[in-house]
Amino acid sequence: MAISERMKRKVKDSPTSQDFGAAGAPVDRAHPFYFGFVATVGALSAFVLMRALASASQVFVLIVIALFLAMGLNPAVEAIRKRGLSRISAVAIIFVSVLIAVVLFGALIVPPLISQGTNLIEIAPSLLSQLKDNPSIANINENYGIIDTLEKKLSSVTSDGTLLFSAFGGVVGVGKTVLSGTFTALTILVLTLYFITSLNQMTELGLKLIPSSRRPRVALLTDAIIARVGAFVGSQVLISSLAAIFLTIFGVILGLPSPVAIGVIIFVCGLVPLIGHFIGAAIFTILALTQSITIGIAAFVGYIIYVQIENYILTPKIMKRTLNLPGAVTIIAALIGTSLLGLVGGLLAVPIAASIILILEEVVIPRAEKS
Repeated sequence: MAISERMKRKVKDSPTSQDFGAAGAPVDRAHPFYFGFVATVGALSAFVLMRALASASQVFVLIVIALFLAMGLNPAVEAIRKRGLSRISAVAIIFVSVLIAVVLFGALIVPPLISQGTNLIEIAPSLLSQLKDNPSIANINENYGIIDTLEKKLSSVTSDGTLLFSAFGGVVGVGKTVLSGTFTALTILVLTLYFITSLNQMTELGLKLIPSSRRPRVALLTDAIIARVGAFVGSQVLISSLAAIFLTIFGVILGLPSPVAIGVIIFVCGLVPLIGHFIGAAIFTILALTQSITIGIAAFVGYIIYVQIENYILTPKIMKRTLNLPGAVTIIAALIGTSLLGLVGGLLAVPIAASIILILEEVVIPRAEKS
C-alpha cells in the first residue's frame, strides 16, 4: 500500500506530468452522424467480406467436394478397418485402388476415344451426304439448307486440322484447360486424402463445440449423416455400374468398337448427377454414328429408353432402400441443388436432403409430438 502511494506521489510530482484537462462528454450514439458512420462502416465491411468470399468461392467448392468424397469413401475405409488394419493403412489401400482405377481408365479410354474421334471427323462428310438420301431430310435441306450449312462449317474447321484447338480456344486455351483440370484434380485428391485420414478427429473437434449434455445424441446423428452420404455414393456407383453393364452389352449387340471402353465412359458419366447421362448419350451416339446413321439412331433410342427405366424404376428403388428417401424427393432435391449451385449442388443435394429428413424424423417431429 505504501509503495503504491509513493508511486502515485512520484508521478504527480513529476515535472513531465501534464494536465490534459477533464474528459469530455461521451459521444452521443443516438446522433444521426454517429449512426450513419457506424452503418456505413458496417456495410463496407460486409461488402468487402462478401467480395472476399466470392473470390474464394472456387476454393470452398473444392473443399466441399473433397469433404463429400471423404465421407463417401469412409464406409469402405471402415469396412477394411474391421479386418484389423489401422485407419491409415485402410486409407492407403483405398487411394491406391482409386489411382489404379484412374490409370486403367486412361489406358482403356484415351486411345479408342482419340481413334474413334478421328474416324468420326474423317467420315462426317459422308454421313452428312447419307442424310440427303432420306427424302424428308432432303426436302428440309432444300428449303432451309441445314445439311449444306453443316457441310460448309465442317469443311472449314477440319480442312486445316484445327477442330480440336478451335473447340478449346486455340493452343493457349488447350494448355490452360489441361493445366487447370490437372491442378483441380490434384487439389481435390490431396484434400480428400487429408479429410478421410482425419475424419474422426474432425468430427470429435466439432462435437466439442456442442454442450456436453447433448453431445452423445449429436454424435449419433453425425455418424448417421456420414453413413447416409456414404450410402448415397455407394448407390451412385451401383446405378452407374448397371448403366455401364447394360450399354456395354448394347454396344456389343450394335457392333460398336471398344465396347468395354464405352462402358467405362458411361460409368464415369453416370456418376455425374442430372447431366451425366446427357454427356454419356452424346458420346455413345457419336461413337455409334461412326458405323452408320441407322446404328447411331438405334443407339440414341436405346440409351433414352434405358435412362427412363433408370430414372423411374431403378433409382427410386435403390435410393429408397439405401437412404430411406422417396423417389420424388430425390428428383426434386437434385433439381433444386443444380439450380442453386450447378453441378456441385446436384452432387450434394440428395445426401443433404436425406440428412434433413433424418433430423426431422429424430429431432423436430419428436419435439412436435411432445409439445
